[in-house]
Amino acid sequence: MFWRWLRAVLILPLNVLVVIPGGLLWLFRGGRWTHHWAAWNSGAGIAALVLGAAGLGLALWTVALFMRFGGGTAAPWDPPQRFVVRGPYIFVRNPMIVSVFMMQSAEAIKTGSWPVFGWLLAFVTLNLFYIPLVEERGLQARFGEDYRRYKESVPRWIPRLPSSKIPIS
Repeated sequence: MFWRWLRAVLILPLNVLVVIPGGLLWLFRGGRWTHHWAAWNSGAGIAALVLGAAGLGLALWTVALFMRFGGGTAAPWDPPQRFVVRGPYIFVRNPMIVSVFMMQSAEAIKTGSWPVFGWLLAFVTLNLFYIPLVEERGLQARFGEDYRRYKESVPRWIPRLPSSKIPIS
């Protein structure tokens, strides 16, 4: 299981959160790694730290739930075998991708980079289409009625208090 997760992390989050933003900083800052970071003790630096830490914590929580209860990974090629409706999944349907958005936002704030902010917007836009058109259709096909009821009870992006109608795994 460890190697399955390591491969998923190296291919997806590493590229989205490190390789692509790093490449953008390199490209748009004249091929130098020196850039104007917001000071950690500034308002922007503190906001970035809090947002990034919260996003990382949420990501680790969702990964642990998938490992423990789902029997799969977050990667599309190795999805969970069991429907997981625990922890943050009772408040919002996509806490894992929300955590990535939070970490990307922290990077954009911390670096003060318009290209990194543009990458965040592009990634959010891509997922606004991918998740309902591809991921949710696949989940509906795999988990049937349970997933349909879950979709009716839990919002896709903005968390809210859970409904008593949520199917619990």
